Amino acid sequence: QVQLVESGGGSVQTGGSLRLTCAVSGDTDSCAFMGWFRQGPGNEREGIAAIDSDGTQNYADSVKGRFTISKDNAKTILYLEMNNLEPEDSGMYYCAAVKTATEWLLLRKTFEYGSTDFGYWGQGTQVTASS
Repeated sequence: QVQLVESGGGSVQTGGSLRLTCAVSGDTDSCAFMGWFRQGPGNEREGIAAIDSDGTQNYADSVKGRFTISKDNAKTILYLEMNNLEPEDSGMYYCAAVKTATEWLLLRKTFEYGSTDFGYWGQGTQVTASS
């Protein structure tokens, strides 16, 4: 079993920065693929950043150049550094993890369809950016 706990959300002005943290405990070997997702106030859902066991990162076009995903060497903490925040970035941010690349694709698809039943998910942390 894996437990994921997010923290670091808050309210900032447009252009501000936040750093989200996801603490990982339990079977960390099941967390080779990890990432951050968000659900906006209009229920729009988006996978925004991902990192695999080799450290390869991928980003949604909407956050490229502004957000950075990373994890500590022990693979027990996942970070999301968010800079130049915009009101469109507001929403609930979740971290998620699975063991394989195939599972990662399925996790992304099920999230887009409104489910967090597949994979491991945290409880979310709220981010609000306002002008």
